[in-house]
Amino acid sequence: MFVDRVTIYVKGGDGGQGMVSFHREKYVPRGGPDGGDGGDGGSVILRAVAGTDSLAGVTHRKHWRAPDGAKGGPCNRSGRGGKDVVIAVPPGTVIKDRDRGFVLRDLTEEGQEVVVARGGRGGRGNQHFATPVDRAPRRAEPGEPGEERWIVLELKVIADVGIIGLPNAGKSTLLSRLTRAHPEIADYPFTTKYPNLGVVYIGGDKSLVLADLPGLIEGAHQGIGLGLEFLRHTERTRLLVHLVEPLPLDGSDPLQNYHVVRGELEQHSRELAGKPEIVVVSKGELTGSADVQARLSDALGKTVWRISSVTGKGLSDIIEAVLHLLQQLDAQPLTSSV
Repeated sequence: MFVDRVTIYVKGGDGGQGMVSFHREKYVPRGGPDGGDGGDGGSVILRAVAGTDSLAGVTHRKHWRAPDGAKGGPCNRSGRGGKDVVIAVPPGTVIKDRDRGFVLRDLTEEGQEVVVARGGRGGRGNQHFATPVDRAPRRAEPGEPGEERWIVLELKVIADVGIIGLPNAGKSTLLSRLTRAHPEIADYPFTTKYPNLGVVYIGGDKSLVLADLPGLIEGAHQGIGLGLEFLRHTERTRLLVHLVEPLPLDGSDPLQNYHVVRGELEQHSRELAGKPEIVVVSKGELTGSADVQARLSDALGKTVWRISSVTGKGLSDIIEAVLHLLQQLDAQPLTSSV
């Protein structure tokens, strides 16, 4: 089950109470205060762990609480600290404070972590309150309460290439031909309900991560259809492969369909619309697909590729074009904006 948005409650453990105690030992007169400190409460930590591309593992619990710290003991013994609770999430997870609305952390790489609910500090025992005036203090501090909040975990799939297009454009079929992924494939719209990832092995230790992103329709930037669920995942990709169906079953115009998808990207964000794009006519085995390719190339003023996931024609050319474009992106100097 693919889950890309979860809301959970997290609470750090409360700090343990400090101890009020006095030294009692035979033949030792006037024993002073020896109450130990309470232990610190455990914290709730989110850590990016590779090997998963869904938040499904977090959905089984809505409330995550770290253990409290133990109470301090006599003879200056400190209480045991509460153990931290670590929640594993996939890289690409954005953590937001639900009530305040700000982003706590964006975990983009494996091993990154953030403390979302810090444990409370343990209270001090009465040994800390002894003074020349008060040599037998009978007070100790209570432990501090742990932090608590509701947080929203939002997954944005991280991939080198995002395959986009209207429903039934052939995205899942292309992914299945280029990788070992097995997405659901059928001849009706919205077969893909969530992103599917696949890896293209180039040779040696080189590889590409491809994401088959759910199809969108006009008005997606307003939440229509799969709407923002689609657009959110597109933000993480480095470049886009835009599939255009040459002969749509609904009789729509391929060029107009291209502009519909482009319009949704631009409405969502300028950064998304500005990502490098490779335009590809899918289902190249169909009669008339070459004419659609030529028409799109003339209208857009750039190279338009044509492939057939059924026969395999043009697939290697697309991979080469993607690699060439990624190399160009890697060679570009980094720029900063104020």
